Amino acid sequence: MTQPQHLESRTQHVRDTWGKRCNIVLYMSSKESDFPTVGLNVSEGRSHLYWKTIRAFQHIHKHHLDDADWFLKADDDTFVVLENLRYGLSEHNTEEPMYFGRRFVPFVAQGYMSGGAGYVLSKEALRRFVKGFADGLCSHNTEIEDIGLGRCMETMKVKTGDSRDVLERQTFHPYPPDYYLLRQLLRPRPWYLLYEHYDPVEGPGCCSDLAISFHYMDAVGMHTLEYYTYHLRPYGYKYRFNPD
Repeated sequence: MTQPQHLESRTQHVRDTWGKRCNIVLYMSSKESDFPTVGLNVSEGRSHLYWKTIRAFQHIHKHHLDDADWFLKADDDTFVVLENLRYGLSEHNTEEPMYFGRRFVPFVAQGYMSGGAGYVLSKEALRRFVKGFADGLCSHNTEIEDIGLGRCMETMKVKTGDSRDVLERQTFHPYPPDYYLLRQLLRPRPWYLLYEHYDPVEGPGCCSDLAISFHYMDAVGMHTLEYYTYHLRPYGYKYRFNPD
């Protein structure tokens, strides 16, 4: 998700970092451009974000349903580690109605996934989401994108998946790493801790070694995470995917 005014300040940095690791990447905006962006014919602004999300998934369903198994929504200030996302999804069936992300608890009985942290729909979840609007079972009943999508997912019997790692550490994050790693230095206590479905963990044990996403990343943060993730290595260290 992006906007015309963000192409230089944000979107080009997504393209130059994690975006190039997607199988297919589509930059959804209100206007078509040669960046390239897909014009969705919607107004910009936070109050229109859910409409934009609906139109984006309808576009993907119409033009790209058979081009991928999983469909990730991310903002233009979210950094995603695609290898960890693929690993986390590898044991799940894309024909099962499910979606993954950072699970919050209020407003939707089964919970919903944080929009900022990004969320990923199975192919069947995408089908059901689009069908929900086509059949009048889902509606634009809120301006808040992630809650609105969560309500439709629940109506269409799409399950919320558990995206934590084998040590029950979170992989999707609606804020940058320092918000979690240095929580004891930050006051006041942030709102998102009250929304957590799972008991929140602060400090070094907060985040998975196989973290998938961080939100509110500016251009410097994007390229810093790119360096830390794909270039910086301690000499002689061999990574283990399945810690004992």
